[in-house]
Amino acid sequence: MSVGLGLPIARPEALLEWARRADDSPFTTLGLLDRLVWDNPEPLVTLASLAGATARIRLQTEVLLAPLREPALLAKQAATLDRLSGGRFTLGLGVGGRADEFDLVGADLRTRGRRLDEQIMRDIWSGGSVGPAPHREGGPEVLFGAFAEPALERVARWGDGFLCAAPLSFAGRLFESVERFWSRAGRAGRPRMVAQVNVAVGPESTVDEARAAIAAYYGFAGDLARRTAETMLTTPAAVREAVDEFTALGADEVMLYCWSPDTDQVGRLAEAVS
Repeated sequence: MSVGLGLPIARPEALLEWARRADDSPFTTLGLLDRLVWDNPEPLVTLASLAGATARIRLQTEVLLAPLREPALLAKQAATLDRLSGGRFTLGLGVGGRADEFDLVGADLRTRGRRLDEQIMRDIWSGGSVGPAPHREGGPEVLFGAFAEPALERVARWGDGFLCAAPLSFAGRLFESVERFWSRAGRAGRPRMVAQVNVAVGPESTVDEARAAIAAYYGFAGDLARRTAETMLTTPAAVREAVDEFTALGADEVMLYCWSPDTDQVGRLAEAVS
């Protein structure tokens, strides 16, 4: 059973301590989300800093909004981070969906899926024209976060696996779709499946702070923000149960995305799943 830790975004200056504690814990991966129009740290810059503060744990974007970025520069940044981390970097990619972010960079929201397809970086990583060469031949591991079938098919065409941010009741169908596309594409083995659940464990004040943070972050989504805050896991028993259920469903790793900036969350969550 592999369990990763999604990093909170409220206090970027505390993330080095989060990373050091997590590196000394059973957690397998540190994940960091991406938004442009929000008060969050830029993920590639932040994970590069955390790579230098850790020795074992993997580093993952969850997910990086690729259509907001220039492809060759993104490929160079990802290869550099993979190289400097000794191959510990996983590039999680998604298309995004907020009009304000696309307007800010002058990109067309309606063609974001097509733009992501054009951004696939395998050729850049293997072509030698843009260096440095990544640590892993062919580039770092690439996962795609998605919900719609055309986007799920992208996992089989370009990726190594799937990042699933859906609840358990929906995740099984998404896993099945990804595996079907993978088989249809003639890919060997099976895609790596990574699930994500929102968590905050501790006293009532900690949970309330986390619920407020997640509701604000998803505020643009209306009622979804309220439901997401309400369904956040807040007890060790609920966290353990979710990890067990997603593992039974076929997840190779479960990311516990924490919305409380309290560094004691690392120990509480490690104890919950140990």
